[in-house]
Amino acid sequence: MTQKNPFIAIIKKTLPATVTVVISKHYKEVQKEALKNLPMFLWPKIKDFRIPKEEIDEHGMVKIGNGSGFIVEPSGVIVSNRHVVGESSNRYTVVTTDNNKFEAKVIARDPISDIAILKIEDGRKFPTLKLGDSSKVELGETVLAAGNALGLFQNTVSSGIISGLSRSIAAQVDAKSPAQEIHGLIQTDAAINPGNSGGPLVNMEGEVIGINVAIIFGAQNIGFALPINTVKRDLEDIKKYGRIRRPFLGVQYVNITPEIKKRFKLSVDRGALIMTEKPYASAVIPKSPAHEAGLKEKDIILEYNNHPLTAEKNIGEILEDSSVGDVINLKVLRKEKEFFTKAKLQEKK
Repeated sequence: MTQKNPFIAIIKKTLPATVTVVISKHYKEVQKEALKNLPMFLWPKIKDFRIPKEEIDEHGMVKIGNGSGFIVEPSGVIVSNRHVVGESSNRYTVVTTDNNKFEAKVIARDPISDIAILKIEDGRKFPTLKLGDSSKVELGETVLAAGNALGLFQNTVSSGIISGLSRSIAAQVDAKSPAQEIHGLIQTDAAINPGNSGGPLVNMEGEVIGINVAIIFGAQNIGFALPINTVKRDLEDIKKYGRIRRPFLGVQYVNITPEIKKRFKLSVDRGALIMTEKPYASAVIPKSPAHEAGLKEKDIILEYNNHPLTAEKNIGEILEDSSVGDVINLKVLRKEKEFFTKAKLQEKK
Protein backbone atom coordinates (compact mmCIF):
# COMPACT_ATOMS: atom_id res chain seq x y z
CA MET A 1 0.00 0.00 0.00
CA THR A 2 1.34 3.42 -0.92
CA GLN A 3 2.25 5.50 2.13
CA LYS A 4 0.68 8.96 2.20
CA ASN A 5 2.84 12.04 2.19
CA PRO A 6 3.00 13.39 5.80
CA PHE A 7 2.36 16.89 4.47
CA ILE A 8 -1.24 15.97 3.64
CA ALA A 9 -2.34 15.68 7.29
CA ILE A 10 -0.62 18.97 8.17
CA ILE A 11 -2.22 20.76 5.21
CA LYS A 12 -5.67 19.48 6.22
CA LYS A 13 -5.06 20.92 9.68
CA THR A 14 -3.62 24.23 8.45
CA LEU A 15 -5.89 25.39 5.62
CA PRO A 16 -9.23 25.57 7.51
CA ALA A 17 -7.70 28.19 9.83
CA THR A 18 -5.85 30.09 7.07
CA VAL A 19 -7.78 33.03 5.64
CA THR A 20 -7.64 35.63 2.90
CA VAL A 21 -7.87 39.27 3.98
CA VAL A 22 -9.55 41.36 1.27
CA ILE A 23 -8.78 45.10 1.31
CA SER A 24 -11.41 47.56 0.05
CA LYS A 25 -11.44 51.34 -0.25
CA HIS A 26 -14.26 53.79 -1.05
CA TYR A 27 -14.44 54.34 -4.80
CA LYS A 28 -14.15 58.13 -4.50
CA GLU A 29 -10.83 57.75 -2.68
CA VAL A 30 -9.61 55.30 -5.32
CA GLN A 31 -10.50 57.74 -8.10
CA LYS A 32 -8.79 60.60 -6.26
CA GLU A 33 -5.60 58.59 -5.71
CA ALA A 34 -5.57 57.42 -9.33
CA LEU A 35 -5.58 61.03 -10.54
CA LYS A 36 -3.04 62.14 -7.95
CA ASN A 37 -0.52 59.53 -9.11
CA LEU A 38 -0.75 60.55 -12.78
CA PRO A 39 1.23 63.38 -14.47
CA MET A 40 -0.69 66.66 -14.44
CA PHE A 41 -0.66 66.97 -18.24
CA LEU A 42 -2.91 63.88 -18.40
CA TRP A 43 -5.55 65.22 -16.00
CA PRO A 44 -7.63 67.11 -18.63
CA LYS A 45 -7.82 63.97 -20.77
CA ILE A 46 -9.09 61.72 -17.96
CA LYS A 47 -10.95 64.18 -15.71
CA ASP A 48 -14.08 62.09 -16.22
CA PHE A 49 -12.32 58.89 -15.10
CA ARG A 50 -14.81 56.62 -13.34
CA ILE A 51 -14.53 53.19 -11.81
CA PRO A 52 -16.88 50.72 -13.56
CA LYS A 53 -20.13 50.30 -11.57
CA GLU A 54 -19.78 46.52 -11.53
CA GLU A 55 -16.58 46.87 -9.45
CA ILE A 56 -18.30 48.95 -6.75
CA ASP A 57 -20.23 47.10 -4.03
CA GLU A 58 -23.39 48.22 -2.24
CA HIS A 59 -21.31 50.16 0.31
CA GLY A 60 -19.45 52.12 -2.37
CA MET A 61 -16.27 50.12 -1.79
CA VAL A 62 -13.79 48.80 -4.36
CA LYS A 63 -11.45 45.87 -3.83
CA ILE A 64 -7.85 47.12 -4.02
CA GLY A 65 -5.81 44.16 -2.78
CA ASN A 66 -5.54 41.27 -0.38
CA GLY A 67 -3.24 39.39 1.92
CA SER A 68 -3.40 36.37 4.21
CA GLY A 69 -3.89 35.60 7.88
CA PHE A 70 -4.68 32.76 10.25
CA ILE A 71 -7.13 32.21 13.10
CA VAL A 72 -5.62 31.77 16.57
CA GLU A 73 -8.72 31.81 18.80
CA PRO A 74 -12.11 30.11 18.23
CA SER A 75 -13.89 33.45 18.77
CA GLY A 76 -12.38 34.71 15.49
CA VAL A 77 -9.11 36.39 16.49
CA ILE A 78 -6.85 36.55 13.43
CA VAL A 79 -3.14 37.31 13.01
CA SER A 80 -1.89 39.05 9.85
CA ASN A 81 0.70 41.62 8.78
CA ARG A 82 0.47 45.29 9.68
CA HIS A 83 1.30 46.25 6.11
CA VAL A 84 -1.75 44.29 4.92
CA VAL A 85 -4.18 46.21 7.16
CA GLY A 86 -2.24 49.42 7.71
CA GLU A 87 -4.91 51.89 6.56
CA SER A 88 -7.61 52.62 9.15
CA SER A 89 -9.96 54.05 6.49
CA ASN A 90 -10.03 50.81 4.48
CA ARG A 91 -12.53 48.02 4.97
CA TYR A 92 -11.26 44.49 5.63
CA THR A 93 -13.15 41.33 4.78
CA VAL A 94 -11.97 37.88 5.81
CA VAL A 95 -12.62 34.98 3.44
CA THR A 96 -12.29 31.51 4.98
CA THR A 97 -11.13 28.43 3.10
CA ASP A 98 -14.76 27.42 2.47
CA ASN A 99 -15.42 30.84 0.87
CA ASN A 100 -17.52 32.30 3.70
CA LYS A 101 -17.02 36.06 4.07
CA PHE A 102 -16.91 38.06 7.30
CA GLU A 103 -16.35 41.71 8.13
CA ALA A 104 -13.22 42.07 10.25
CA LYS A 105 -12.11 44.80 12.63
CA VAL A 106 -8.44 45.61 13.27
CA ILE A 107 -8.08 45.54 17.06
CA ALA A 108 -4.32 46.18 17.29
CA ARG A 109 -1.27 47.02 15.19
CA ASP A 110 2.20 46.35 16.57
CA PRO A 111 4.07 49.72 16.62
CA ILE A 112 7.40 48.03 15.87
CA SER A 113 6.90 44.67 14.14
CA ASP A 114 4.86 43.98 11.01
CA ILE A 115 2.04 42.36 12.99
CA ALA A 116 -1.66 43.15 13.21
CA ILE A 117 -4.50 41.47 15.09
CA LEU A 118 -8.02 41.36 13.62
CA LYS A 119 -11.34 40.09 14.99
CA ILE A 120 -14.40 38.60 13.33
CA GLU A 121 -17.61 39.39 15.22
CA ASP A 122 -19.86 36.52 14.19
CA GLY A 123 -20.59 34.47 17.30
CA ARG A 124 -19.58 31.12 15.83
CA LYS A 125 -16.52 29.04 16.70
CA PHE A 126 -13.76 28.94 14.12
CA PRO A 127 -10.98 26.39 13.52
CA THR A 128 -7.62 27.55 14.89
CA LEU A 129 -3.92 26.89 14.54
CA LYS A 130 -1.69 26.02 17.47
CA LEU A 131 1.18 28.44 18.07
CA GLY A 132 4.59 26.81 18.45
CA ASP A 133 7.84 28.06 20.00
CA SER A 134 10.04 29.93 17.53
CA SER A 135 12.97 29.89 19.96
CA LYS A 136 13.31 26.15 19.29
CA VAL A 137 13.41 26.41 15.49
CA GLU A 138 16.49 24.80 13.96
CA LEU A 139 18.30 25.16 10.65
CA GLY A 140 17.20 22.53 8.16
CA GLU A 141 13.80 22.01 9.79
CA THR A 142 11.03 21.22 7.28
CA VAL A 143 8.24 23.80 7.06
CA LEU A 144 5.09 24.64 5.08
CA ALA A 145 3.96 28.12 4.05
CA ALA A 146 0.24 28.74 3.42
CA GLY A 147 -1.76 31.67 2.10
CA ASN A 148 -3.35 33.38 -0.89
CA ALA A 149 -0.46 33.44 -3.36
CA LEU A 150 -0.34 36.54 -5.58
CA GLY A 151 -3.85 37.40 -4.40
CA LEU A 152 -5.13 34.94 -7.00
CA PHE A 153 -4.59 31.44 -5.69
CA GLN A 154 -6.35 30.85 -2.38
CA ASN A 155 -5.33 27.82 -0.26
CA THR A 156 -1.82 27.68 -1.74
CA VAL A 157 0.79 25.71 0.19
CA SER A 158 4.52 25.33 -0.41
CA SER A 159 7.21 23.36 1.39
CA GLY A 160 10.84 24.02 2.21
CA ILE A 161 13.31 24.19 5.06
CA ILE A 162 14.52 26.77 7.56
CA SER A 163 17.55 28.18 5.77
CA GLY A 164 18.53 30.98 8.16
CA LEU A 165 17.82 32.36 11.65
CA SER A 166 17.94 35.82 13.25
CA ARG A 167 18.04 37.59 9.89
CA SER A 168 17.64 41.37 9.61
CA ILE A 169 16.27 43.18 6.57
CA ALA A 170 15.24 46.75 5.78
CA ALA A 171 11.57 46.91 4.79
CA GLN A 172 8.64 49.32 4.74
CA VAL A 173 6.18 48.10 7.38
CA ASP A 174 3.33 50.25 6.03
CA ALA A 175 2.72 52.78 3.28
CA LYS A 176 3.14 55.80 5.58
CA SER A 177 6.33 54.66 7.30
CA PRO A 178 9.92 54.90 6.09
CA ALA A 179 11.91 51.72 5.60
CA GLN A 180 13.04 50.27 8.92
CA GLU A 181 15.13 47.33 10.01
CA ILE A 182 13.16 44.24 11.00
CA HIS A 183 15.11 41.93 13.28
CA GLY A 184 15.09 38.28 14.26
CA LEU A 185 13.49 36.96 11.07
CA ILE A 186 13.30 33.31 10.10
CA GLN A 187 14.59 32.66 6.57
CA THR A 188 13.03 29.88 4.50
CA ASP A 189 13.23 28.57 0.95
CA ALA A 190 9.53 27.66 0.99
CA ALA A 191 7.92 29.72 -1.77
CA ILE A 192 6.45 32.97 -0.38
CA ASN A 193 4.75 35.30 -2.85
CA PRO A 194 2.92 38.63 -2.65
CA GLY A 195 -0.47 37.77 -1.18
CA ASN A 196 1.13 35.16 1.12
CA SER A 197 1.91 38.00 3.55
CA GLY A 198 0.32 37.33 6.91
CA GLY A 199 -0.08 33.60 6.32
CA PRO A 200 1.36 30.94 8.63
CA LEU A 201 4.73 29.20 8.43
CA VAL A 202 4.07 25.78 9.96
CA ASN A 203 6.38 23.03 11.25
CA MET A 204 5.91 19.29 10.86
CA GLU A 205 3.84 19.16 14.06
CA GLY A 206 1.31 21.50 12.49
CA GLU A 207 2.33 24.37 14.78
CA VAL A 208 2.79 27.94 13.56
CA ILE A 209 6.39 29.04 14.06
CA GLY A 210 6.26 32.23 11.98
CA ILE A 211 4.21 34.72 9.94
CA ASN A 212 5.14 35.03 6.27
CA VAL A 213 6.23 38.63 5.90
CA ALA A 214 8.65 39.41 3.08
CA ILE A 215 10.49 38.33 -0.01
CA ILE A 216 13.49 39.83 -1.77
CA PHE A 217 12.53 40.74 -5.31
CA GLY A 218 14.93 39.33 -7.88
CA ALA A 219 16.09 36.53 -5.57
CA GLN A 220 14.91 32.93 -5.68
CA ASN A 221 14.01 30.74 -2.72
CA ILE A 222 14.58 33.48 -0.13
CA GLY A 223 11.59 34.35 2.04
CA PHE A 224 11.22 35.63 5.58
CA ALA A 225 8.83 35.09 8.46
CA LEU A 226 8.38 36.90 11.78
CA PRO A 227 8.94 34.53 14.73
CA ILE A 228 5.67 33.46 16.33
CA ASN A 229 6.89 34.22 19.87
CA THR A 230 6.55 37.93 19.05
CA VAL A 231 2.90 37.32 18.15
CA LYS A 232 2.31 35.38 21.37
CA ARG A 233 3.58 38.33 23.37
CA ASP A 234 1.35 40.72 21.43
CA LEU A 235 -1.70 38.54 22.09
CA GLU A 236 -0.90 38.47 25.80
CA ASP A 237 -0.58 42.28 25.82
CA ILE A 238 -4.02 42.64 24.24
CA LYS A 239 -5.58 40.36 26.86
CA LYS A 240 -3.83 42.17 29.72
CA TYR A 241 -3.79 45.81 28.58
CA GLY A 242 -6.19 46.00 25.64
CA ARG A 243 -3.33 47.03 23.34
CA ILE A 244 0.13 45.98 22.21
CA ARG A 245 2.93 47.40 24.38
CA ARG A 246 6.44 47.48 22.94
CA PRO A 247 9.58 48.87 24.62
CA PHE A 248 11.22 52.04 23.35
CA LEU A 249 14.76 53.37 23.98
CA GLY A 250 14.70 56.46 21.78
CA VAL A 251 17.87 56.55 19.70
CA GLN A 252 18.69 56.56 16.01
CA TYR A 253 21.79 54.48 15.41
CA VAL A 254 23.88 52.52 12.94
CA ASN A 255 25.54 49.21 13.73
CA ILE A 256 29.32 49.52 13.57
CA THR A 257 30.85 47.42 10.79
CA PRO A 258 34.35 47.57 9.30
CA GLU A 259 32.98 50.01 6.70
CA ILE A 260 31.35 52.26 9.34
CA LYS A 261 34.48 52.14 11.49
CA LYS A 262 36.60 53.28 8.54
CA ARG A 263 34.12 55.91 7.33
CA PHE A 264 33.82 57.67 10.70
CA LYS A 265 37.37 56.89 11.90
CA LEU A 266 36.16 55.06 15.01
CA SER A 267 38.39 53.35 17.56
CA VAL A 268 36.08 50.35 18.05
CA ASP A 269 34.79 47.74 15.59
CA ARG A 270 31.46 46.91 17.23
CA GLY A 271 28.57 48.63 18.99
CA ALA A 272 25.82 51.10 18.05
CA LEU A 273 26.88 54.57 16.89
CA ILE A 274 24.18 57.08 17.85
CA MET A 275 23.56 59.20 14.77
CA THR A 276 20.98 60.13 12.17
CA GLU A 277 21.44 60.85 8.49
CA LYS A 278 18.18 62.82 8.33
CA PRO A 279 18.70 66.61 8.23
CA TYR A 280 17.35 68.52 11.23
CA ALA A 281 16.45 65.27 13.01
CA SER A 282 17.66 64.39 16.49
CA ALA A 283 19.54 61.13 17.00
CA VAL A 284 18.36 61.08 20.62
CA ILE A 285 14.62 61.65 20.93
CA PRO A 286 13.76 64.33 23.53
CA LYS A 287 12.21 63.01 26.77
CA SER A 288 12.95 59.43 25.72
CA PRO A 289 14.68 56.88 28.01
CA ALA A 290 17.91 57.48 26.08
CA HIS A 291 17.64 61.25 26.61
CA GLU A 292 16.95 60.83 30.33
CA ALA A 293 19.94 58.48 30.57
CA GLY A 294 22.18 61.26 29.24
CA LEU A 295 23.01 59.75 25.85
CA LYS A 296 24.18 62.10 23.10
CA GLU A 297 24.76 61.99 19.37
CA LYS A 298 28.10 60.35 18.43
CA ASP A 299 28.08 58.25 21.61
CA ILE A 300 28.72 54.55 20.99
CA ILE A 301 26.70 52.03 23.00
CA LEU A 302 29.05 49.10 23.57
CA GLU A 303 27.03 46.88 25.88
CA TYR A 304 23.38 46.37 26.80
CA ASN A 305 22.85 44.59 30.15
CA ASN A 306 26.44 43.32 30.00
CA HIS A 307 25.93 41.83 26.52
CA PRO A 308 28.29 43.18 23.82
CA LEU A 309 26.45 44.77 20.91
CA THR A 310 27.34 43.34 17.50
CA ALA A 311 25.86 43.45 14.01
CA GLU A 312 24.20 40.10 14.78
CA LYS A 313 23.00 41.03 18.28
CA ASN A 314 22.05 44.69 18.01
CA ILE A 315 19.79 47.04 19.96
CA GLY A 316 16.72 46.23 17.91
CA GLU A 317 17.05 42.51 18.47
CA ILE A 318 17.73 42.91 22.19
CA LEU A 319 14.67 45.17 22.57
CA GLU A 320 12.61 42.28 21.20
CA ASP A 321 13.46 40.38 24.40
CA SER A 322 12.76 43.35 26.71
CA SER A 323 9.58 44.71 28.26
CA VAL A 324 8.12 48.15 28.96
CA GLY A 325 9.41 49.32 32.35
CA ASP A 326 12.63 47.30 32.26
CA VAL A 327 15.69 49.16 33.59
CA ILE A 328 18.66 48.44 31.33
CA ASN A 329 22.35 48.98 31.94
CA LEU A 330 24.33 50.56 29.10
CA LYS A 331 28.08 50.74 28.62
CA VAL A 332 28.85 53.80 26.50
CA LEU A 333 31.94 55.21 24.79
CA ARG A 334 32.12 59.02 24.47
CA LYS A 335 35.25 60.69 23.11
CA GLU A 336 37.37 57.64 23.98
CA LYS A 337 36.05 57.51 27.58
CA GLU A 338 33.80 54.72 28.77
CA PHE A 339 30.99 55.16 31.28
CA PHE A 340 27.87 53.32 32.46
CA THR A 341 24.31 54.61 32.58
CA LYS A 342 20.80 53.23 33.09
CA ALA A 343 17.63 53.72 31.11
CA LYS A 344 14.05 52.75 31.96
CA LEU A 345 12.28 51.59 28.81
CA GLN A 346 9.06 53.40 27.91
CA GLU A 347 6.12 52.24 25.85
CA LYS A 348 6.45 52.85 22.11
CA LYS A 349 3.65 55.20 20.95
